[in-house]
Amino acid sequence: MDEKLCEIIFNSIHDGVFTVDKRCIITSFNKAAEGITGFQASEALGKHCFDIFRADICHKRCAIKDTLKNYDPVENARVAIITREGCELPINVTTTILKDEDDNIVGAVEFFTDVSEVEQLKEYLHRSRVLEDIITVNHRMQKLIGLLPDIAASDCSVLIEGPSGSGKELFAQAIHNLSPRRYGPYIGINCAALPATLLESELFGYEKGAFTDAKSSKPGQFCLANGGTLLLDEIAEMDRSLQVKLLRVLNDGEYRPLGSAKTLKANVRIIAATNADLKKRISEGQFREDLYFRINVVGLEIPALRERQEDIAPLIEHFVRLLRKKTNKPIQRVSPEAIAELRKYPFPGNVRELENAIEHAFVMCHSKEILAEHLPQHILTEAVIKNGNGSDSENEEAVIKEALVRNRGHRTLVARELGMHRSTLWRKMKMYRI
Repeated sequence: MDEKLCEIIFNSIHDGVFTVDKRCIITSFNKAAEGITGFQASEALGKHCFDIFRADICHKRCAIKDTLKNYDPVENARVAIITREGCELPINVTTTILKDEDDNIVGAVEFFTDVSEVEQLKEYLHRSRVLEDIITVNHRMQKLIGLLPDIAASDCSVLIEGPSGSGKELFAQAIHNLSPRRYGPYIGINCAALPATLLESELFGYEKGAFTDAKSSKPGQFCLANGGTLLLDEIAEMDRSLQVKLLRVLNDGEYRPLGSAKTLKANVRIIAATNADLKKRISEGQFREDLYFRINVVGLEIPALRERQEDIAPLIEHFVRLLRKKTNKPIQRVSPEAIAELRKYPFPGNVRELENAIEHAFVMCHSKEILAEHLPQHILTEAVIKNGNGSDSENEEAVIKEALVRNRGHRTLVARELGMHRSTLWRKMKMYRI
């Protein structure tokens, strides 16, 4: 074949292609290779391939070197290279042997493809799946969710504060699942569930004979969570003597099992959660201030459900879908009257209590629609009417807008759902310029 034609074909290939001789010196470099790496062919020719690609495996297990050594092709190996501009770029490489007309090995050829867009798409889809359990339309919650990828990418300690049942565990799990540690273990331990001595042995483990009942050695949660994430739930309830030992782990990255003279390394990310006011606990002498600052490198404060009423309807729809699948009941929706009753209730148990209320209604309901009568009696008897008595709730405008969207602008249905007279709804819409 004509040499000029070969060159045209070589430079028309969409994938990056280069060839090397038996010493891994680059002998050809096509246009696509220039575009992907940022190096011109004139810069690459005559250089060792590792001088151009600077890949993460160049000095460990180079694909093209393996091919030259073992004569075996490499297919679709994922490699990270450094471009001319100094940026890390993921590529897939395929290599094979090059032979001359006499069947002598003269070098190797590598085909490579930029997979950065594919990996970005995979990461986006992964993030979407991770965050799909956090159901919210609340602006404050959306802002917190927007911070999660950046928080997850770091390895700093995180403190999640919020009332019981507000979703602190969901945020902790999301941080782990979005982080580089997501392939490692995720372990949660409730600091309020065990007395100090048991909690210490549970966290750090113990050696055989460390105490009377220690018949054999047992690894602690710091050991079991190695390479992953450890959630310390209800950390405010941790005994002060144990707080000192936890602080030492956070400061030095080391711990010692009970009864052991050996110090172990702790490769664990700490996420702490609490429903208590830690600053108040500090002022009362119940929580160490130095530990507070050590666990609160990044802080997230999850609002109570009563502070984000616009989330009630989306959460109801979410729980109905989950329970319909779980129970195989043909329940399709919750009536506007039932939603109105749920909106009037302050939900001291937050999202968890709302979920329990819908599950209760699933037990009681034998039709396709949950009615107010199917809700727990305490919600019906203790509900506080807010929206119909001129409440100045900061979320009222968002609640009305969300109800208008859900009911396609039908004001009668919106008023019924929100438990207010139609004229009251009109007055509030005018006030908020909706």
